[in-house]
Amino acid sequence: MGKDNRKPALFSGVRPTGRPHLGNLVGAFENWVSLQEGYDCFFCVVDWHALTTGYEDTQDLRRNTRELFVDLISVGIDPERSTLFIQSQCKQHAELALLLGMVTPLGWLERCPTYKEQLRELAGRDITNFGFLGYPVLQAADILAHKGEFVPVGQDQLHHLELSREIVRRFNHLYGSALPEAQPLLSRFPILPGTDGRKMSKSYGNDIAIAEEPAAVRTKVMSMITDPARIRKNDPGHPEVCNVYSLHQAFSQQTSAQIADECRRGLRGCVDCKKELAETIINYLEPVRTRRRELLGTPGKVDALIEAGAAKAQASAERCLDEVRRAIRVWT
Repeated sequence: MGKDNRKPALFSGVRPTGRPHLGNLVGAFENWVSLQEGYDCFFCVVDWHALTTGYEDTQDLRRNTRELFVDLISVGIDPERSTLFIQSQCKQHAELALLLGMVTPLGWLERCPTYKEQLRELAGRDITNFGFLGYPVLQAADILAHKGEFVPVGQDQLHHLELSREIVRRFNHLYGSALPEAQPLLSRFPILPGTDGRKMSKSYGNDIAIAEEPAAVRTKVMSMITDPARIRKNDPGHPEVCNVYSLHQAFSQQTSAQIADECRRGLRGCVDCKKELAETIINYLEPVRTRRRELLGTPGKVDALIEAGAAKAQASAERCLDEVRRAIRVWT
């Protein structure tokens, strides 16, 4: 921090493509909560980004956006300490993306590794639209609209941020040093397995939502496959190949070594192991469910927080846009 005790600005966003799950919680959201201590945080529900590949079906977009806003508060994002807002409510992001797009070479976007990868993965869908090609420019605008100095990323996301930094360098070369080059805040984002052993994902249908009711958690956990080589309860188990144990390692850290030992010695049955895991996850999520109930139980509270977040974000972004307009010499 500087002499004025100003916290460095940090930006991160999440797309409202469905219910956030345990993988999102331990992989990103819990890190966001801890970052509130040392940074001036801007957390954004990026609903425009959801349109880049999901423009054909927007029936649930508004509902998903609102639900995700509530979920972020429920996991511990504090609207008093951080700026939590919805992307489409801060129109300055769109204006800045337009202006940054004027100086971004087309080749940079076409060579983006994620762009090529997504074209292969979504080959059966029509995503040859301008919005998808240009999403890195909008992503850069999201960060820069609030003079973001840091962005929490994993190692595999560094190229995303580097493209934003390249856009900043080109802009500053043309118009003067108006924008900061955001630095990566490298974080370890653990990959949590889903109920079928693959990476937990809504698209795989193997997720446990952070707002999941206890009965649903129990049903999902009890359906999980355990050690395939273990037939009888007293057979020695192999926790290293058991998906249930993988989740115990994430949520039963203090007892995971004991669980593994009992499994290997045939002292712990798979059914009991799953029952224990289900209750552990339910207890882990109880503070989230409690905060969510309290928030939704106060009429008008969510709408008021959405409006307040939008106002804070607009004021922050307008300060940046005023500098950018003056630097480019367009009408202010």
